[in-house]
Amino acid sequence: MSRRRCIRKAAQAVIATLAVTNLLSVSAYGADLTPLEALGKAVFFDADLSTPVGQACAACHDPSVGFTGPNSRINDVLAIYPGAIHKRFGNRKPPTAAYGGESPVMYFDEVEGIFIGGMFWDGRATGWRLGDPLAEQAQGPFLNPLEQNTPGARQILRRIAKSDYAHLYEEVFGEPLDWRKDVAESYENIAHAIAAYERSSEVNPFDSKYDYYLDGQVELTDLEMWGLELFEDPEKGNCAACHPSAPGPNGEPPLLTDFTYDNLGVPRNPDNPFYRMPPKWNPMGTDWVDPGLGGFLLTVPEYAHLAQENWGKHKVPTLRNVDARPYPEFVKAYAHNGVFKSLEAIVHFYNTRDVEEWPEPEVAVNVNSDELGDLGLNAEEEAAIVAFLKTLTDGFKP
Repeated sequence: MSRRRCIRKAAQAVIATLAVTNLLSVSAYGADLTPLEALGKAVFFDADLSTPVGQACAACHDPSVGFTGPNSRINDVLAIYPGAIHKRFGNRKPPTAAYGGESPVMYFDEVEGIFIGGMFWDGRATGWRLGDPLAEQAQGPFLNPLEQNTPGARQILRRIAKSDYAHLYEEVFGEPLDWRKDVAESYENIAHAIAAYERSSEVNPFDSKYDYYLDGQVELTDLEMWGLELFEDPEKGNCAACHPSAPGPNGEPPLLTDFTYDNLGVPRNPDNPFYRMPPKWNPMGTDWVDPGLGGFLLTVPEYAHLAQENWGKHKVPTLRNVDARPYPEFVKAYAHNGVFKSLEAIVHFYNTRDVEEWPEPEVAVNVNSDELGDLGLNAEEEAAIVAFLKTLTDGFKP
């Protein structure tokens, strides 16, 4: 089958996913929610807020896969999801919408010389405007023409005001949603509601096998324990340098991310459909290179002078639910562009990037050569790390 035909079939497959998403009810996943969280959940699963209707937030952030891309075919062929207009594609794979609520408002650590916090792969939802990166992130996809494509916040509010969950807005904010005035404030309220849902125990249950292990309720297998030891060993896997796996100072469960940015030397994803988007959306065509954090910083006068040293860096994702999938054969995509299709592949890349034949990095500057690339792990050690990563999937039954 030709690549073009594969892409077309993958785009068609997401339409079926969107149709299923549109049938989900507010109580579909069942945890007790506050009214604010329930409002956020209703908006999150409402497929009538896109233009044309049919694409909810959950179309790219589904619970069954750890709140990331839910279509195995798309993950395998493209990794990048189509928007409400199915011929339009963004440029990066969907990150997880879970376990991100502790990401701080973006700041520059003068001592370490690094940026910390914000949301999106490039950090552009900084939190500088709303005081909450998660809420700022929630506002973006609705109005993005490559995603949900709704022309303005007023249209979003009008549809919510006419929805069967509009009473939740009044219950939370004390008055009906008036889409004719106070648009900015009301749209901020909706964003904070989505962020509240994304911070809820329904989205962040902390009930993986690893959580039960940390709580002393279960034991890891010998292979999983070996993987944890390698994961944390600074002389071996060194994964915990960016994905801290130890509980916090007050016993807080680890989030498996330090909310920083890094260029891992990931190669281009040649099947990224953004390369084939019209010049209106991608004027560089196949010459486009993802600048990551550096591209965003270039638009911020205060930090533009730091853009080049952050070129190609992307947000360090949480590893929670990194293997969450509805069935064993389901394909997940890894890295910001989804070029890797299995945990085994990306772990092997981390281990051997600088000592085996790999494609050139998409961005050759600022590549992290201190913490990965030549780890010296053998095949059994790689397999042990993968076994540990699989203990991070929520819903474990002890």
